[in-house]
Amino acid sequence: MIILNIAVISFHGCPVARLGEKDVGGMNVYVLNVAKQLSALGHSVDVFTRTHDENDPLIVDLNHNARVIHIKAGPVSADKNALPQYINEFVANVFAFNIQTPKTYDILHSHYWLSGLASEKIRNEWHVPFISTFHTLAKTKLRARSGEKESDERILNEKFVMDISDGILVLSDGEAKDIESLYEFKSDKIDVISAGVDSDKFKPVTKKTARLKLDIDELDTLLYVGRIEPIKGLDLLLDAFEILSRSRELQLFVVGGSLIEDPELDRLRRKTVDKCLEDRVYFKGSVDQDTLRNYYCASDVLVLPSFYESFGLVALEAMSCGLPVVASRVGGIPSFVDNGENGYLIPWRCPEPYVEKIEVLLSNLDLKEFMSKAAIKKANQMSWGNVALRMEKYYESFVSFPHSTQLSL
Repeated sequence: MIILNIAVISFHGCPVARLGEKDVGGMNVYVLNVAKQLSALGHSVDVFTRTHDENDPLIVDLNHNARVIHIKAGPVSADKNALPQYINEFVANVFAFNIQTPKTYDILHSHYWLSGLASEKIRNEWHVPFISTFHTLAKTKLRARSGEKESDERILNEKFVMDISDGILVLSDGEAKDIESLYEFKSDKIDVISAGVDSDKFKPVTKKTARLKLDIDELDTLLYVGRIEPIKGLDLLLDAFEILSRSRELQLFVVGGSLIEDPELDRLRRKTVDKCLEDRVYFKGSVDQDTLRNYYCASDVLVLPSFYESFGLVALEAMSCGLPVVASRVGGIPSFVDNGENGYLIPWRCPEPYVEKIEVLLSNLDLKEFMSKAAIKKANQMSWGNVALRMEKYYESFVSFPHSTQLSL
């Protein structure tokens, strides 16, 4: 068995940050779970991330082989758009940490384009293979929704990172096609390994039990989980909810985001008031993982009307809890939501198709039960452990093992 020392660069996204807050989402969950599972296989994983809070400890141990290392780079309150100017400071402090606690790495894996820029400098010093995963792509977001704004600088830097990476790992075939078509990047450097789900954490409990824990009403319940951003399609969801509310009594829980100083959330709240929905739409902010599982289990349908999703991890978590999904046909979602089997995929960006499929599920309990069982079955095939096994083989294909340990079994 070959033991790898793996360095992960997640410059702007801390894997132990509170989920659902600004800039904290599926990428953070991905980095955290892959690190844990690779370490469970015996590998050593260090995740270098920028210090995001004055109270962040230098090192957070995930288990005995994996840790998150907080590196100072600019003020903790720095806006995401200002982060590129702190990349050099981040890299210098990564090097300083490695001098103080020496370790030789076998492979470097960056997450997001900012991390790719940092990793290019680190790779040149450490002389290790460099893998990039983008999670979101500027050109895909621009194509997905009018009004999205992404800088030319980001687009150029994404292409630069693609060019200098030894390998590009994406989460879906759709993302691979976008890199090839939108960035005109024809390369055999692209490989696909999907994300996974922790089916031990996200497992079904009875709806009654979950609703008692959350203290919510016994009504038909819709759920949205994710960041509060225009590209997530919450306006469309509120429009669909208004139409549904004309013929049935139901409630909507919006889980994610910050409940304070969020202009987008304030705008959505005003919209619920304008539509006279404020007593049936509940904005809950970010929650811990146990509470999130209860929301999945307490609900009847997860609605994910995003204009763009790199993978759509919350849909897979919901399915693992037995919750059928009605989601937009974007990104990696069609790779695990089988239309008409464990959920519904909506190709149109208007509320009526969502209303139709949500109504079908709420009105047909046998169908909902069938889709619930199918969703659990699908999710159980996509564990983080299986993802880590594929990652292990992928990493090994790049490493000549001058620094790694080989164990005889």
